Amino acid sequence: MAKQSPQSNPVPAGLVDESHDAVEPTLHQQDGGQSHETQKYGDVVPMPHALPDDAARNSVMALNTVLADTITLRDMYKKHHWQVVGPTFNQLHLMYDEHFTAQVELVDLLAERIQILGGISLAMSADIAEETRIPRPPRGREPASVQLSRLIDAHTLIIKEARELAEKAQDDKDSGTNDLLVSNVLRTNELQVWFLSEHLVAATPV
Repeated sequence: MAKQSPQSNPVPAGLVDESHDAVEPTLHQQDGGQSHETQKYGDVVPMPHALPDDAARNSVMALNTVLADTITLRDMYKKHHWQVVGPTFNQLHLMYDEHFTAQVELVDLLAERIQILGGISLAMSADIAEETRIPRPPRGREPASVQLSRLIDAHTLIIKEARELAEKAQDDKDSGTNDLLVSNVLRTNELQVWFLSEHLVAATPV
């Protein structure tokens, strides 16, 4: 039996666009004023979560506040992980990275909850820098005791706002947001701030 050539079963006419435009990627779509947002930051679209619009909007705003501070705290942990020195280097180096990993998980949970509620989560570092309430540390290295103090202050701020916002979410009957703030954000930060504080007792060489 003779071999069939690749052209022996042609695709029916009209199903293939032979123009170059059909396979050419459309690049640089942000240029020339063609860029547009499909949903602006601050807008909350209706989602099937059975919450009133006002409750969803309140929770989205609250969660973005916590998200901005959590991302800042996450990045502070990595900065201190890289820059820590001194006699407790190994213990702090490992602890900072463990806490960083836990904060990464919180960031994802917070961002996903915002999207579930129909909002837009903060993401880019420039936007986080504008929104966070945690003071920016210097670029250079600081003593371990100062690193610990900065982290403790950041945790304390997040713990306070998580408690307040969890109560507001409960008042709005947004049990999902309340649970996230209490079970994840609050408990993780309370545990981590305890570990940090124990490193600053007078008996340590830090």
